[in-house]
Amino acid sequence: MSKSSVEKLGAVPRKSSVPDYDHLFDENSTKSGRRAKGFLGKIFMMNKGTMALSSLIYVIQSAPLWISPIITANIINIVTGAFIDGTGFTQDVWRKLIINAVVLIVSLVQNIPTTVLRLKMVNKMLRRTSAGIKTSVVKKLQSLSITYHKEMQTGKIQSKFLKDTDSVELMLNRIMLSFIPNLISVIASIIISVYSNGWISLFFLMVIPLNVFFSLLFRDKIKKKNRNYRVSTENMSAKLTTMLDMIAVTKAHGLEDKEISTVQATIEENKGMGLSLDRTVAYFGSGLFVVNRVLSAINLFFCVFMAFKGYIAIGDIVLFSSMFTQISGYVTALVDMIPQLGSGKEAVRSVSELMNVKDVEVNSGKVIVPKVTGNIEFKNLSYKYPDKDNYVVKNFNLKVNKGECIAVVGASGSGKSTLMNLIIGLLKPTDGDLLIDGKSIKDLNLSEYRHHLSVVPQTSVLFSGSIRENIVYGLDKYSREDFDDAVKRANVLEFVDELPNGLDTRIGEHGDKLSGGQKQRITIARALIRNPSIFILDEATSALDNISEYHVQQAIESSIKGRTTFIVAHRLSTIRNADRIVVMEDGEIAETGTYEELMAKKGKFFELKNLNEINLQKAEQALA
Repeated sequence: MSKSSVEKLGAVPRKSSVPDYDHLFDENSTKSGRRAKGFLGKIFMMNKGTMALSSLIYVIQSAPLWISPIITANIINIVTGAFIDGTGFTQDVWRKLIINAVVLIVSLVQNIPTTVLRLKMVNKMLRRTSAGIKTSVVKKLQSLSITYHKEMQTGKIQSKFLKDTDSVELMLNRIMLSFIPNLISVIASIIISVYSNGWISLFFLMVIPLNVFFSLLFRDKIKKKNRNYRVSTENMSAKLTTMLDMIAVTKAHGLEDKEISTVQATIEENKGMGLSLDRTVAYFGSGLFVVNRVLSAINLFFCVFMAFKGYIAIGDIVLFSSMFTQISGYVTALVDMIPQLGSGKEAVRSVSELMNVKDVEVNSGKVIVPKVTGNIEFKNLSYKYPDKDNYVVKNFNLKVNKGECIAVVGASGSGKSTLMNLIIGLLKPTDGDLLIDGKSIKDLNLSEYRHHLSVVPQTSVLFSGSIRENIVYGLDKYSREDFDDAVKRANVLEFVDELPNGLDTRIGEHGDKLSGGQKQRITIARALIRNPSIFILDEATSALDNISEYHVQQAIESSIKGRTTFIVAHRLSTIRNADRIVVMEDGEIAETGTYEELMAKKGKFFELKNLNEINLQKAEQALA
């Protein structure tokens, strides 16, 4: 296959049809400090056309609910009137009965197409909104700084994305498919009742304030318990994630029972919070039911009394009893949704906590670099983590020319990895500057800039897929020659031939079916196929045995030629061929030079080298 030939990992990405809903969570407010529009207000404004039309269709769709009591009352009154008058079933009586029957049948038949049309409109809106919210959360997670991700527990983020976004979706479903229809039904039933008999309708209105008053008694308690349950669920999710991450260590030390006990305590706490919420909701629902059933019974006797006194016809007892039952049922349903809406509101609050985090990487309006040659200069560069007083890197000055290999060494905590994260752009300099080809990294579009660099971390990051899929991860196209060259230079072929399906062998979750050295070589191949101008190896061999280290070291030496390379080294013997070695101590440069120069100087590097060899000998003796 020629150089110009291209294999495709998948279709070229198209512009997403899923809308961007970041603005739903904006904390905009008026001059008085009030929220300009809340989450639901923005949702309604965005979909006002769909909501108005679907509400109109619902009125038509639900006509049988309101027509049936009227027709039932009409039929009873027609029939009882015929018997009381002694006229029997005359032609006029039959005509009236047939008209009522036709109206009822038409209203029932139209319910099918109008229901399908309305649900199609509403469900399309809900699915689009739900997808937009989830996509916005994913975009936010990708834009958040590495500092935030390190501080925020993965389990809590997963809970916000999986559970809370689903709760928001459920709340919107309840509003569109239950709350708004029930509200329209209450209004329609009251209008029909007032039109039929205004005085009796005044009795109906008692239902609303009584239900509202009852809901107010429970509102704050339900809101508090919803919040406690949500926080408890996030903590449980975080604890479970930690347990899964630590499972190898747990088993190695025989701590299964202790870990089960720890997680079980979190589960028990969550169960208690859930039961407390369920108990409050149960009292609320049952109390609401009793209040409305008592009112319904009072209304029935009241209508009978009115008919007995001759104020209404006998059939109107059915009409007003049905209307009262409907109004009571609709209002009960509305008020009964308060706990569910409260849970949804708390979920919105939870997602908003994530969406309103300000520690984000902003690339819009920044300089896009089409090419990076690899000239890098650190100018009085300093960095300290947020809310910390001590600088991790301080007054760092170094000029690196294109194609140079710079090894960075030092004791743990000396600032080596922080320096690499500054080069990648994962951290922003607190003071000073970092120049890439003469341009400040602060002014660069970091997403585009990173296309020109590759990173091989200490721990290989692989996903459950084939070796090939892991190497070409994220590439829409690549040449066969580039792929073969990356695989060869990373020394992947040395072990691939022994696997059942070669490069298409699936490696399990996190690459668990491979050895550490094999995983690291796949990571190097992934870095090489991108043909980076800047290559960063952050202790890429520190966790490997001697044989694996040999293979990986060969891959590294083959890979760095012609590229500006930074190597953070744990084993100092592996950096003998670096152009320059930078020795760091307490975030500062202690000394620089070639391997031979620093060894002859017998300074800090000499001490580190001797200490390193002593530790390696002790480790080998312990293993022996």
